[in-house]
Amino acid sequence: MGTYDDRPWLARYREDYPADLEVEFPSALHMFRAALERDPDGIIVKYFDGTLTMRELDRLSDQFAVALVDRGFEKGHRLATYLQNIPQVLIAVIGTWKAGGIVVSINPMSRVRELTTLLTDCEATAILAEEDLFGQVAAEVVPTIPSLRIAWTTSPLEFQTRHDERLFKGVERTRHEGTEDLTEVLESVGDRTPEPVELDGDDVAFLGYTSGTTGPPKGAMNTHRNIVFNAQTYRDWIQLGREDSIFGVAPLFHITGVVGHMAIALLLPAPLVLAYRFEPGVVVDAIREHRPTFSIGSITVFIAMMNAPNADRDALSSMVKVYSGGAPIPPSTVKAFQEQFGHYIHNFYGLTETNSPSHGVPLGGDAPVDSASGALSVGVPVFSTVVRIARDDGSDADVGEVGEIVTRGPQVVPGYWNKPEETENALRAPDGSVELKTGDVGYMDDQGWFYVVDRKKDQINAGGYKVWPREVEDVLYEHPAVREAAVVGVPDEYRGETVKAFVSLRPGQEVTPDELIAFCKERMSAYKYPRQVELMDEIPKTVTGKLLRRALRQ
Repeated sequence: MGTYDDRPWLARYREDYPADLEVEFPSALHMFRAALERDPDGIIVKYFDGTLTMRELDRLSDQFAVALVDRGFEKGHRLATYLQNIPQVLIAVIGTWKAGGIVVSINPMSRVRELTTLLTDCEATAILAEEDLFGQVAAEVVPTIPSLRIAWTTSPLEFQTRHDERLFKGVERTRHEGTEDLTEVLESVGDRTPEPVELDGDDVAFLGYTSGTTGPPKGAMNTHRNIVFNAQTYRDWIQLGREDSIFGVAPLFHITGVVGHMAIALLLPAPLVLAYRFEPGVVVDAIREHRPTFSIGSITVFIAMMNAPNADRDALSSMVKVYSGGAPIPPSTVKAFQEQFGHYIHNFYGLTETNSPSHGVPLGGDAPVDSASGALSVGVPVFSTVVRIARDDGSDADVGEVGEIVTRGPQVVPGYWNKPEETENALRAPDGSVELKTGDVGYMDDQGWFYVVDRKKDQINAGGYKVWPREVEDVLYEHPAVREAAVVGVPDEYRGETVKAFVSLRPGQEVTPDELIAFCKERMSAYKYPRQVELMDEIPKTVTGKLLRRALRQ
């Protein structure tokens, strides 16, 4: 047996953890229907002073599905959601599945260039967007996408009446040409129900776009089997039951929000507490009011909560199961959070391609710290999952030896949307089976704990958001004064890593770093634009002319 075949990490499992999980439902829609049967009047969403029960979600998603089909939406078609954390996300997800479709969850921070790329790549038939996002961005994009026939808008003011000024000041209802209002669309359906649709584990439930490690965005095909398996993983790993409730602090467009918030809520079923978007004071108030027991978010979220003026021990006392993933976690932050609130932050590690977690720290356990780098372990592989460290030649590395983290298990996606070459490169073992080369570099210690020590490529991880340097460089090159640009990640106390650009100017041109930052900010998502720009006479290069990012980082 090889180093990894006998799964040495199983010795780190709690006594009540199984080594393997059987997938309990043929699809995520079957999973939802089973939960509906168990608790039709259970609350599934809490949104400020508003609630949705399972029965109401079932009815609204029925109407959503009927309305889609009425407008020519067919099995396998794609619906894009361009929304913050609002109840309409769940209605759209279940409704799209009931119509046999695939949900494409798009970051609400995406701007014209990014939205165009994603809608074109997935050939979306439909989009549901927040009214203000439609006006600011999507109105320019939608008419240019030939496949897009259905455009619905909705407002974050729906489903609640509190209108918290910290979030909704200045937010007003608006209508846009060429769109229909979601509430009116649903009401027009009445009590009609959709024709039953057959979905199985191999059908794609979500396209989650990732910049991955090779440049332009790729749609990871998260199947229904992937979703059900990792919903069960969350349930059993974190010991969640119907008495729990989940605070939706991660964005619902992100794989962590999709699985670690929505899917687990729909499996149990248990209430999902939503608060539109992350504002630390609002989040602390919502936790105090709704008493959720579990959440998972990036470490920047927990740092912000520690610094919120209204965050005291009592406010967060219900949050007894806290997990974090998406970015490296400093051990000092875990200690400070525990001292302030009494709760230990457990690590989870995974990628869009692993449908959220592939590794986790068992509930109630502490992660060891790597003595060399000071990094916290990302945990041990979760149920039914085999992870190995691979050398450059693909062979298995020894215990303690650094190499690429390679993952196989029921949560690994089968491929990228319409990208056979990238699928072959990143997601296929030599024998043709599904195995993810993560592009992350790490090692396993002699106890089966895993550590991530670096990234194989140049991708930047800013507070859990992945940034591909070339995308930032492309925007910088649009500025008339820029001759060359090289973008790297540099350490940042709050985001873990932040985006820095090194720029050389064309002869006779002048521009300040602040002007270049503003130029990018106008054209990119908030997490992507460079926070630092350094002007240089000449950017260091290899003899073949490649920009030396490693030298710039140093």
